[in-house]
Amino acid sequence: MTCDTSEALSAAEFIGTDRSAVQPLTGSRSSTTPWDAAKAVGHCALATATLLARRRLHQPRRNVGRVVRFADGTSAAVYRETVIGGGPPRHPAFLAVCFRLRLVRHPWAHALFRAESLLNTVLFAGFPGLESKLWLRHDQGGSYRGLYEWETPELAQAYVDALWWILALVSVPGSIRFAIVPGVRRDEALNRPQILDGLTGAQDAWWRPVSWSGE
Repeated sequence: MTCDTSEALSAAEFIGTDRSAVQPLTGSRSSTTPWDAAKAVGHCALATATLLARRRLHQPRRNVGRVVRFADGTSAAVYRETVIGGGPPRHPAFLAVCFRLRLVRHPWAHALFRAESLLNTVLFAGFPGLESKLWLRHDQGGSYRGLYEWETPELAQAYVDALWWILALVSVPGSIRFAIVPGVRRDEALNRPQILDGLTGAQDAWWRPVSWSGE
C-alpha cells in the first residue's frame, strides 16, 4: 500500500467536500524492507525515551472501557489510550490497524497479552507524527485493533510499513490489515461515523466505526 495523497484535506474541508473523491488507503502488506523497518523501530525507541524524559507521553483513562462497534458487526472495548502532548494536526489522518495473534485463544492468554502490551509502547510512540492511539481488546473473532490519529497520512503510512514486520512475527498469516483515512481525526470518526459513509472504498467494513459508548 502506498500513500500518494499529496495534500490531505483538513477535517472542515473534508466534511464539506465531495466524499467520493476521498479514498481510504487500505492494505495488508508492507511496502518497505525488513531492514528499513528495523531502523525505523530503532529510531522510534530512542524518540520514545525522549518523550518519556520530557513527560509528553500520557495515558488518560477517560476512554478506557468504552465499546467501539464496527460496520462488520464486531465490537471491542478500549483497554488503554496513549496520547502524545502537542497541538491538533493540520492535515490529520485516522488510522485503523487489525491483527490476530498466534496461539492466543484463552482468556488468560489475552489478559497476559494486554498486560505485556504496555511494553510495546516503545515500538510505536516515537514514530514521527503520532498524536494518539486507542488500544482495543480482541473482538468476537479474536482480532485486536488499534485506532490512531496521525499528523499526516504519509506519516501514518511510514508507521504501518514498519509495524507490519513486527506484527508478522506474532500474528496469524493474512490477518494484518490497515486503513488510513486522510482528513479525518480519530475522534471525529468515532463521534460522527456518518462522515465515513460516502467514502470510496468504505465498504471494507472491519475498520469503520459505527458507534461507541460506555461499557
